[in-house]
Amino acid sequence: MEEFGLRNPSNGLAAIGLENISRVYYNLSEVELYEESIRRGEADLTADGALRARTGQHTGRSPKDKFVVRDTTTDGQIWWDNNKPMSPEHFELLRQDMLAHAAGKTLYVQDLVGGADVENALPTRVITELAWHALFIRNLLIRPKRETLNGFQQKLTIINLPSFKADPARHGCRSETVIACDLANGIVLIGGTSYAGENKKSVFTVLNYLLPAKGVMPMHCSANVGKQGDTAVFFGLSGTGKTTLSADPTRTLIGDDEHGWGETGVFNFEGGCYAKAIKLSAEAEPEIYAATRRFGTVLENVVLDENRVPDFDDNSLTENTRSAYPLHFIPNASETGLAPHPKTIIMLTADAFGVMPPIARLTPEQAMYHFLSGYTAKVAGTEKGVTEPEATFSTCFGAPFMPRHPAEYGNLLKELIARHGVDCWLVNTGWTGGAYGTGKRMPIKATRALLTAALNGSLKAADFRVDANFGFAVPIAVDGVESSILDPQSTWTDGAAYDVQAQKLASMFIANFQKFEDHVDSKVKDAAPGTFLAAAE
Repeated sequence: MEEFGLRNPSNGLAAIGLENISRVYYNLSEVELYEESIRRGEADLTADGALRARTGQHTGRSPKDKFVVRDTTTDGQIWWDNNKPMSPEHFELLRQDMLAHAAGKTLYVQDLVGGADVENALPTRVITELAWHALFIRNLLIRPKRETLNGFQQKLTIINLPSFKADPARHGCRSETVIACDLANGIVLIGGTSYAGENKKSVFTVLNYLLPAKGVMPMHCSANVGKQGDTAVFFGLSGTGKTTLSADPTRTLIGDDEHGWGETGVFNFEGGCYAKAIKLSAEAEPEIYAATRRFGTVLENVVLDENRVPDFDDNSLTENTRSAYPLHFIPNASETGLAPHPKTIIMLTADAFGVMPPIARLTPEQAMYHFLSGYTAKVAGTEKGVTEPEATFSTCFGAPFMPRHPAEYGNLLKELIARHGVDCWLVNTGWTGGAYGTGKRMPIKATRALLTAALNGSLKAADFRVDANFGFAVPIAVDGVESSILDPQSTWTDGAAYDVQAQKLASMFIANFQKFEDHVDSKVKDAAPGTFLAAAE
């Protein structure tokens, strides 16, 4: 085995059974990984200097192919209704077969860290057969100082071999694609997919398992902080504006996707951003757009024209085009990844039913209810067979990455909100004036004005009404925002049709929340949507 690069000499791949490897490259720089990726035909250089890679049939995560090893350590800790179990015996067969498959290959190793807080950091070694995957994860995780790498010792090892095809009968999985997490021993095996996002989400999954036991809240959120140390956290599923709204030039960006909330405040899990690139423009998202034109950025499944200029409007490969870049590519990004305790929590939803207000104030109980619900909506045409808005409930705004029961995360969040007196708001970045297809997308100018008022505290002084369908408090008037947009029913031409649609969505919330009712107190249950004004009469 030929080994190159800076590494801990006593921590080679042979220690985990990777033997008979042709070559191993440890901790190559961005320039070196560019050279390897292009030389091997894995990726293309764009006209702007970024690296563009295509992922083949897998253009997104494969949640149905993700498994957690069920052993004596995890058996009573994991939410098995949401996580598929794999036996230790099947995992060991998979591990041995993947090690054998790697023989004779060239592998790329990156020694990195998940978590900017030293007390809660997860040293992670990522081993992959694709050089561009190594650059991707180098962008996304935290890069230790090079002088520390000769003593690096990981607590998590990820082995990612896209060319490996799993055998469902032999390995206890579903298909040739597999993501298998051995949480007790800190090993993740990924095979049969070239989608790079599986690497970073595996780190998030492991931290989601480890941190709650330490009283630390792991969060699928973006975060930023103002000049007064006023940290804001933005929960939201893909497409709700998490990355866009946290990239505020007047505030310091902590991170765009994954954070922890511990004893000393908020800390980023990552050292980079993984932004959606579809329909990206310099006008709407200047900081993110500028990052796509820099050397070191990885563009995933973005279409290039004949001059290798990215066409961000072209979705012929996938709607899920992505840009992965280090955090310092954003001009106002935090250098430490650390921030004080939050003063504000924003829960983002893209309501395609067009019935939710652009902003609403939540009580702590309502915040827990909506956190456990994790609501957003798919729009017609995004998936085959979806012909009208379809509610999506992903608990904790990230169910695929939550190994533990949602109530464990929800109760921890509720406790932290109460302890630190956090203001909580629900923000709808979806539709107004009707459902998708009839109404229009919520104006981003209005959303930003409402967010500014929420973050600077002035919104708390507004007059509020209680929403008849959802029970939360909605401001009646806000400076700089058209008042009619604050009352969703008034934006519909048919008020009765609005009422029907609102009640339909409210009933979906109630039906979805039934599985959590035995795990929350009566005040949280009472935060469910309903016809509140009718009940008060």
